Amino acid sequence: MSTQSTSGLDDASTTDHPSRSDGFVRGVSGMIGGPLGDHAVALDRPAGRERRFWTAARIVLALACLTLALHWVQKSPCQDGAWQNNVQYTRFCYTDVLALYYAEGLNEGKVPYRDHAVEYPVLTGYFMGALGLPVHALGAGDPGINQGQWFYNLNALVLGALAVATVAVILALRRRRPWDAALFALAPALVLTATVNWDLLAVGLAAFGLLAWARRRPVVAGVLLGLAGAAKLWPLFLLGPILVLALRANRLRAALTAVAAAVVAVVAVNLPAAVPYWENWDRFFELNSKRDIDWGTLWYIGRYLDGKVGNPTELGPFEWLNANTPTLNALTYALFGLACFGVAMLALLAPRRPRLAQLGFLVVAAFLIFSKVWSQQFVLWLLPLAVLARPRWGAFLAWQAAEVCYFAAFYGELLGAATAKPVFPEGVFVLAATLRLVTVAVLCGLIVRDILHPERDPVRATYPDDPDGGVLDGAPDADWLPRRRQPTLPAEPLPATG
Repeated sequence: MSTQSTSGLDDASTTDHPSRSDGFVRGVSGMIGGPLGDHAVALDRPAGRERRFWTAARIVLALACLTLALHWVQKSPCQDGAWQNNVQYTRFCYTDVLALYYAEGLNEGKVPYRDHAVEYPVLTGYFMGALGLPVHALGAGDPGINQGQWFYNLNALVLGALAVATVAVILALRRRRPWDAALFALAPALVLTATVNWDLLAVGLAAFGLLAWARRRPVVAGVLLGLAGAAKLWPLFLLGPILVLALRANRLRAALTAVAAAVVAVVAVNLPAAVPYWENWDRFFELNSKRDIDWGTLWYIGRYLDGKVGNPTELGPFEWLNANTPTLNALTYALFGLACFGVAMLALLAPRRPRLAQLGFLVVAAFLIFSKVWSQQFVLWLLPLAVLARPRWGAFLAWQAAEVCYFAAFYGELLGAATAKPVFPEGVFVLAATLRLVTVAVLCGLIVRDILHPERDPVRATYPDDPDGGVLDGAPDADWLPRRRQPTLPAEPLPATG
């Protein structure tokens, strides 16, 4: 009989093998001989007394390094900063990291917030300064150094390390399902957008925050999620699912501790910039409050349809919203709030308490779907949550294909705007944006289905409850919840599904 060892390492016989449990992988594996056989020696299983070096976890980590190396090569045409003839668009290699080294005055030795307003939350600004100012000092002493290239490569190294660390966190959370982490490690979106901006800083911190929560360390989890939220706001949204699930499980003390720690962390990081340099610190909030409808969003698609189906002599509803930014802001917040309320009700009324990653994905996806800004690199926010929430290759790769299409179409739009010569009809870009939105919405629908029918949940086919849940894992529902029949989950892996 297979058991879990007291050391925390799972017996090899409990490990999930995607060629058996995942319909898409099972179908593809037919090209190379079919699924793993009953008597095959798995990579994580000791051969005699010696453990194989190339375990599943090490292979996945190596794949992540390969993906990031490919990303570095893909961005290499832009690393010298000599962007002539729109090479940053024709080679798909534009990156904010290099552009903002000059735009934010780091090349002149300006300290973020003190000397220059920064359009990002404070931890991202601090990160820019921590890497940019030493590069400037080095360049001041040696004029032959290309400061921008050094700055980009230093950022690529640190952000790449955070991406590999995120893969390691996923592996730690899914010891019985190590191949799930390959979804993140091999994601096409990671190849294309890893260093477009500093989003991997927030992704890495948030991943470690989820790991701390899973290890039943609410204070550490709150601090890490707070720091992640001080880099990009979205990790703070994960505190909502933690609170709602804790309410259902009557474990509010741990959740409130995490929330309090996150608030302290956010305040502590923001105060040094906000108090003495209020206007420069407030630039991020001011910019976002005044920002118009951005490319690729639900609202952008609506504006395009206004021009196709509306009266050309009248202002369409989406065009009107673009001209009335306060109303647009209120509407986006209201729709996101309604989505969060729906997720909370789902968490409380589902036949079995949902897993944290499932609700986390739904909340962050809802924010992106209804936001007036959906930048190309925001796909990185969803990547680890998608892997933890629904590790199925078929739907995941369909979503990634849509992201690749959007990436290509987006650079076509950028090139067209730069040259005043459209690369293709705008409808092509709108179609790509629609495909991206639809595939994210489909993933949300599939996760909701797994929540309502937990016997379909691939993670619960391997784990008895929620391996990310921490104090929630295995906890009974609170007494005030109406008693309901708990679904019986299979002891063996589910039949392969797509």
